[in-house]
Amino acid sequence: MVLNWIWISFFLIAFVVAVIRLCMGDASVFQDIMDSTFSSAKTGFEISLGLTGVLSLWLGIMKIGEKGGLVNTFARRLTPIFSRLFPDLPKDDPAYGHIFMNFAANMLGLDNAATPMGLKAVERMQQLNEQKERASDPMIMFLVINTSGLTLIPVSILVYRAQLGAAQPADVFIPILLATFFSTMVGLLATCLVQRIRFDRVLVLFLGGLSAVVALIIWGFTRLPAVKIGPVSTSAANIILLLVIMGFIISGIRAKINVYEAFVEGAKDGFHTAVRIIPYLVAILVGIGVFRASGAMDSLVGGIGWLVEKCGLDNRFVGALPTALMKPLSGGGARGMMIDAMTTYGVDSFVGRLACLLQGSTDTTFYILAVYFGSVNIKNTRNAVSLGLLADLAGILAAIFIGYLFFG
Repeated sequence: MVLNWIWISFFLIAFVVAVIRLCMGDASVFQDIMDSTFSSAKTGFEISLGLTGVLSLWLGIMKIGEKGGLVNTFARRLTPIFSRLFPDLPKDDPAYGHIFMNFAANMLGLDNAATPMGLKAVERMQQLNEQKERASDPMIMFLVINTSGLTLIPVSILVYRAQLGAAQPADVFIPILLATFFSTMVGLLATCLVQRIRFDRVLVLFLGGLSAVVALIIWGFTRLPAVKIGPVSTSAANIILLLVIMGFIISGIRAKINVYEAFVEGAKDGFHTAVRIIPYLVAILVGIGVFRASGAMDSLVGGIGWLVEKCGLDNRFVGALPTALMKPLSGGGARGMMIDAMTTYGVDSFVGRLACLLQGSTDTTFYILAVYFGSVNIKNTRNAVSLGLLADLAGILAAIFIGYLFFG
């Protein structure tokens, strides 16, 4: 229901802003909006088709892991933790293995690998969901953690900074890690409170251990020369990804299954999944495109800048806000805003660096909800949007604070 009204609001606000611009003499605004609807629809279709190959690859790998018993092994090992975060899922459920693999891929910045695993997790949760058109608590918890964007190695951001000539491309690594950690913790804790999940000893130790792991990673990377952080991050992500693939294949060999046929069986689901998400993806991207083409996004950023200035506060961060406002709506759009900020203000400027922090602090909330819920035909998203946006807000505020702390 919330997503329904947000989608409607994109069009209503865009229309009002467009009428105002037309009255002010901008005769091309409605043409821009209509051009955006067609281009956004085309983009949504192309993204869905582009996902087909990746979905086929990773769903095939996941099928090997299922038949080889590796996914079930993950499920058993993670039951003590995930049974507390997802109390409505049965213990030792295969969904735990898919959830773990999705989280691990996201932490390594491997978005293409994370999506198929996440789709498998949501598909399994839907099988257990008694109200098929209404999001279950486990789905909401899973997607809120996804939208919070916990990323340990922001490979793509470091690459963009290097391409634009940053003196030290990896100087944003630790600030991004801190910002995304705050986003994830706020989203996770808020969802636990809403779903009345009890914080017992095991859960407290898990969250404390996760915090310790993040601190250890930060400490480890601070020991490296700045010029080596980017290459080491990229190499670590690629090595771990290849080890995951090899681990699944070896599990299939040990289980004496036909690994090739298992892969093909799983890969067939990739095409069907990609087709299912096309309408949902087109809908959300068209709404976002209309909102952006009308000038509503620019007006919003300008209004925030004016308000901050009137309050007598430092408004340097406003130049990076388009990245923050676009990120929950569109990953590609936010990436474009980040690159625009670095090229306009300078890759090593405060705004340029802050845009990178904002890009890495959260994930594309509406895109994720559209893809995952669309894949299983969920229409009532309940409080998933509000909790996801709360995590986004925490990440944005943390990124701005940390940006001033490190680079201000």
